[in-house]
Amino acid sequence: MSGDGTVGKAMDVLDQVAAFGRPVRFGALLSASPFPKATLYRFLQTLTNQRLLEYDAEHQTYSLGVRLVRLAHAAWTQSSLAPIARPHLDQLSAKIGLTVHLAQLDNGQVLYVDKRNAVHPVEMFSQAGKVGPAYCTGVGKAMLAFLPELEQRRVLTQQSYHRFTPQTLAEPATLKAELAHIVERGHAYDREEHEPGIICVAVPILTGHDKVLGGLSITGSTQTTNYQKLDALVPDLKAAALAIAQHAEAWRFPGDHPIQQTGT
Repeated sequence: MSGDGTVGKAMDVLDQVAAFGRPVRFGALLSASPFPKATLYRFLQTLTNQRLLEYDAEHQTYSLGVRLVRLAHAAWTQSSLAPIARPHLDQLSAKIGLTVHLAQLDNGQVLYVDKRNAVHPVEMFSQAGKVGPAYCTGVGKAMLAFLPELEQRRVLTQQSYHRFTPQTLAEPATLKAELAHIVERGHAYDREEHEPGIICVAVPILTGHDKVLGGLSITGSTQTTNYQKLDALVPDLKAAALAIAQHAEAWRFPGDHPIQQTGT
């Protein structure tokens, strides 16, 4: 539960409604809520009045409101790397023919902000708009590895360390050692750590001052690719990440000097 007062608690309720992924009745929300009945109802009324939630009187359900669509569009334009990275993702995808993911860190987790499917798509968890774990995905580990030490330490405490597969690094100490190796070689791998049969190589997207803007990955199935093939694509992946970083920094910080290198 948020410690940011009334606004934080209201956002917790909004997150709870969103987590259901469908219209939800008050009783279902109450059974999973830390708030008393009257408090929860008051927050729901406020959020509905502000059009952040919609209430269907006929079915007595709450769902996300249309005002969020406008806010999401504005956030996508102003805060997401997706619009800036689009031409670079298109170019990389056309060249390699494998799945490409663009992601950013959100509260210690991976937020997939864009994706290009492979020529022969493979079913996998990641989709634009979805949130996934950082500690067991290639793109997540690539971003974690290059965070400043204090921030990295804080973000590592936010990980769940659930073991999705036998290859999942579910121990903080093991993950920490892996992050050090990622910094040394400049790129990360997902060795079937999140989904069986899915592997990837990933790099961070860094500003000229080594601030993590996001991450970029190339993903494939073990039936169609291997680590040797992914390693051969690392130069293309790093070139795309650098181009995105240069474009992003020129847009966000127009007075700064252009990026010379990303450290990857």
